[in-house]
Amino acid sequence: MMAFCSPFSAILQKFLITRLPEKIMLQIFSHLSHPELCNIARVCKMWRRLAYDHSLWQSLNLRPEYGGIFVRSIDELLNLIHHRSGSGLRCIELSSDLVTIPVLEELGNRCPNLRYLTLDFSNAMQLHDFNELASFPSSIKYLCICLSDVIFMEGLMRKIYSCLSAVEILHLIGTFELATEEEEEIYEVINISKIKAHTPNLRVINLFGINFIEDSHVELLASNCIHLECVALNFCLNVKGSSFTLLIANCKKLTTLLLEHCGLKDEFMMAVPWENSGICELDITSTELSAECLENFLTRIPYFTYLAAGHTDFFTDHILNTLCDSGKFKQVKAIDLSHTPALNEQSITNLLKLHGHQLHGLMLHGKATLAEYFWTTVIPYLGAIKVCVLGASHGWFFKYNTRVHIDKILESFAGFCPNLEALEIQWDPDTIRFSDKSRKFIDRIRIKCPRLKSLTLSDGKYYEMVKGNFERAECPRVVRTTTTYITSIISLLRRYKDLRFN
Repeated sequence: MMAFCSPFSAILQKFLITRLPEKIMLQIFSHLSHPELCNIARVCKMWRRLAYDHSLWQSLNLRPEYGGIFVRSIDELLNLIHHRSGSGLRCIELSSDLVTIPVLEELGNRCPNLRYLTLDFSNAMQLHDFNELASFPSSIKYLCICLSDVIFMEGLMRKIYSCLSAVEILHLIGTFELATEEEEEIYEVINISKIKAHTPNLRVINLFGINFIEDSHVELLASNCIHLECVALNFCLNVKGSSFTLLIANCKKLTTLLLEHCGLKDEFMMAVPWENSGICELDITSTELSAECLENFLTRIPYFTYLAAGHTDFFTDHILNTLCDSGKFKQVKAIDLSHTPALNEQSITNLLKLHGHQLHGLMLHGKATLAEYFWTTVIPYLGAIKVCVLGASHGWFFKYNTRVHIDKILESFAGFCPNLEALEIQWDPDTIRFSDKSRKFIDRIRIKCPRLKSLTLSDGKYYEMVKGNFERAECPRVVRTTTTYITSIISLLRRYKDLRFN
């Protein structure tokens, strides 16, 4: 008995992927990681030739701890650069054991198009000898150096200062995340004064979690890097704010100032002439500024497009209402008011009624009073929202009287927020209320919000239900848990792509 075969299935049987044009094959292969390219290179000679095409090796990540490829020796790396990447290499990330004279000279001599360079010394215990270094890439636009607490970088830096004039984006990453509670000696492992003298074209600088950075270092940068547009000092605990007057006076192009978990002092922040600045993106998350100070300097900033003030205990209703009444939020695109115990529901509702239609990002988690009724009331005002974080974990602590009906909230997002890309709901499984009928509301948000890339929930039965729903719809990577993933509005910063590292 002969099986019936439709014309379409007959065509499929004759179709071979190798019959596709090479340009299309290269486009398909461009979505694969380098380890995957190495695997498919063993299929046949044609696939090997395509997998090793120079266009697929323009960016190299050689840090296995960050998903990069592992090379066993310096010779293998030199061969990789020479035969696969060649002069087309644009981006490379090197771990400390690969930062040697032969590698840096190879990059300097053979890779004229190299623009993005990362040197990771965070886990190193000793620096190589660079006295004989004769060449270094001179057209670097983006330079990221991950520092170590025990390695002084001057041995390398004095050889490359003259090659930094083209750098526009500089990341110096400290070891704040690896710090212990025990007091240890602090060393200035890299010379900021010499860096600022050789980077006149700097536009973005990120000094993340560096324990020796103080206001004097910020003043050094402000004195020479007059083209700065974005300064990030997150987790630099010794920055008090006394340098900001000079920073604003010299850097007229400065629009973004990120100060999360800095040791800011009231008197310094109130003395800065904020009204003369062009700052419109500000992050003061986890700072201990008083209500008087917050009102004094926030109301003197001309306007906001981005404001992150989470975990600020003294951000009050009066401050928020004053900012609204004075028109500071007329151009706001993203705002974070998470864990602000001095703010009540009414003032936040008024803010969202006035400016919710223009918001792309909103974070209001950690506020137990903002439950089901609040969100079903304000979501209709959030028509342009892309990123939203809501709910409060540890519901047992807040002692909710009733459970939150999660279906109504999903229904509201599905009905009013078609541009939603990332949603995080932090309520615990014991805090939310759902049933078997919840599946149709999950279907609705999946269908009505086609741009949704991330839906983060607390681990539990409801999470399993949502995850299974999206997996059956062939969207396995959308649903995540709050234990492994954090949603943030930082992606809405104007220079976000330049601020990314690791």
